[in-house]
Amino acid sequence: MSPPLAGVTVLDFSRVLAAPMATQVLAELGATVVKVERPGSGDETRGFEPRLPHGESAYFFAFNRGKRSITLDLKDERGRDVARRLAARADVVVENFLPGTMDRLGLGYADLAADNPSLVYVSATGFGQTGPDRLRKGYDTVFQALSGTMAMTGEPDGPPSKSGIRLADMSSGLWVVIAVLTGLAGRGASGRGRHLDVAMMDVQLSLHALNAARLFALDEDPSRTGTEHPGRVPSAAFQAGDGGWLHISGSDQHWVPLCGVLGLAELGADPELAGNAGRVAQRDRVMRALRGAIAQHERDQLVEELRAVDVPVGEVRSVREALADPHVAARGVVGGFTHPTEGEFAALRTPLRDCGAEPPPTVAPPLLGADTDAVLTEAGLSPADIEALRGAGVIG
Repeated sequence: MSPPLAGVTVLDFSRVLAAPMATQVLAELGATVVKVERPGSGDETRGFEPRLPHGESAYFFAFNRGKRSITLDLKDERGRDVARRLAARADVVVENFLPGTMDRLGLGYADLAADNPSLVYVSATGFGQTGPDRLRKGYDTVFQALSGTMAMTGEPDGPPSKSGIRLADMSSGLWVVIAVLTGLAGRGASGRGRHLDVAMMDVQLSLHALNAARLFALDEDPSRTGTEHPGRVPSAAFQAGDGGWLHISGSDQHWVPLCGVLGLAELGADPELAGNAGRVAQRDRVMRALRGAIAQHERDQLVEELRAVDVPVGEVRSVREALADPHVAARGVVGGFTHPTEGEFAALRTPLRDCGAEPPPTVAPPLLGADTDAVLTEAGLSPADIEALRGAGVIG
């Protein structure tokens, strides 16, 4: 069975994290992704830490697997001519420059669609193609700060905190994938492409769906609650007697079994606590009792006992512990590839699974410019043309 995106060609002008993550997903779902990089230096993440023994970047490895790399100087008209030639043969263009940059280069949607009306063109930026902040720059944590996410992350009596993952970048990357698939689906119906605008700030605000519902319903601006859920009790992390942490998140049907395991018969029999609203109203009493009872148990044994009565619970693990879990191994979450200079390297697979096919292979990220000659030859350039471009510094 062919990969779902086999036959789709993506011309990728993006760099750093969000959009490169998206094009890596497309590559591992079968698309041919041609990554356009600056001669000499390439995507700036090629120089990011952590670095591997032969100089490659593990950061770059995380978001650029399975792509073809070409070098092209877009400041040179000859480089832009080559880019237009490649775009005329592509199904999708992904770019993440500031608004107006690609237009000034003659590589905006209107220019490229004139030669390729079926082109799906995705612009991924911090603040979108319109609005007063459209030219403002930002990185992941800036968007966590501006969107309200940082203000509500952390303990109630502590300072604001960022998420432990690159939340803004990676959620935005998923929306770039959605934009590409939306454009391809629309093209399948109409035969024409379209220009899709993905703003990281918009994506972050969209993640506040439940927080915004609380604001709209109660006029209550969400604040930091640590691991506790503002509208559900119990839903929080607790420290066991051996120092380990576990997280419990239960609904009404879990309350009595939870109290039974913890020896809290009085709370389990209290009719005022049978429903979530009552437990929220008496949050301090309930949480104090739960913390005291859980502190009398060893974590792993308690997790087993709670799972046995279907109470939703999970150990608070480190990243190392999570990736070493037997279920993770059975699902094949951690794959790997062989890189031409760095050798064997582990990698997290793209999580989508096709139940009728083997998981897609985990392919090494490209060396800078490794595919320049092959891609340009496929686009119709002669060996003499390619050497002339190389001699002029337009390609590496």
